[in-house]
Amino acid sequence: MLNVVFFGTPDFAKASLEAIFNSHHQVVGVVTAPDKASGRGMKLTPSPVKVFAEEKKLNLFQPEKLKNPEFLSAIQNLNADVFVVVAFRMMPQVLFSIPRLGTFNLHASLLPDYRGAAPINYAVINGETKTGVTTFFINEKIDEGSILLQAEADILPEDNAGTLHDKLMKIGAELVIKTLDGLADNSIQERPQPAKENPKTAYKIFKEDLRIDWNQSAETVHNFVRGMAPNPTAFTILKVGDEEKSLKIFKGRFEIKSHSREPGDFDISKNEFKFYTKDGIYYPEDVQMQGKKRLPVKDFLNGIQNFEEYKK
Repeated sequence: MLNVVFFGTPDFAKASLEAIFNSHHQVVGVVTAPDKASGRGMKLTPSPVKVFAEEKKLNLFQPEKLKNPEFLSAIQNLNADVFVVVAFRMMPQVLFSIPRLGTFNLHASLLPDYRGAAPINYAVINGETKTGVTTFFINEKIDEGSILLQAEADILPEDNAGTLHDKLMKIGAELVIKTLDGLADNSIQERPQPAKENPKTAYKIFKEDLRIDWNQSAETVHNFVRGMAPNPTAFTILKVGDEEKSLKIFKGRFEIKSHSREPGDFDISKNEFKFYTKDGIYYPEDVQMQGKKRLPVKDFLNGIQNFEEYKK
């Protein structure tokens, strides 16, 4: 049995914390982000990890600064064997070097590919059919420490970033327990990440990265929509009357088909909505017009009074 301090914030992390809590290992402390103002009323909202920790009456910390001497001293006094990090922020060496067995992180890719903040999104965007999760020891460089264990997962054609997130969350929680068990009985051989000339990257996604580029192939557009769904969501801009409005696209289908239209042109009527790409056509199936509700495309089209107002 190992004494564990857990670091994490979102649902993806909560699944691993819950798995550790339900295992024979002991959670001696939980560190999560300070409550964040969110929603219309900008009320302070606790993280999913905090909600679980409070529910189970676990020892909880929410430091603003990870180098705060009082926080570091309190964590040191917990005498943890190991720290487990899942979907948290960058940790300073003064913190991750505290436990005797080290600090390991769960990352949602098969490292060294997809280091960075958005590995799930980019695996889908790039049309991968396989990905996975990795546990590795944290060092000073982001996502570059020695690998402990890995587990693979298939990406199905119908998967998007949301369904893949849920799949990897479950597999990841199982891998965290296997890693703790292996460290406890000294059966894991850590190994350096394989040297790879150009590992695929997964940089943080910003708003300007979400716009669909219709000059790409229909399949590339399709994978881009899948990889951004349901969040942060791909969008395009339509002219409605004299106004430019964004249209979020959550789902669709594509076909490769030669045509004489410009990429980005679209046809919209009561019966169909389609965009032209460089080598085919993309049909949105689930959309949300700026300021409106998310709707199946059929309902969206039924709500339009004047189709002639819609222009490129």
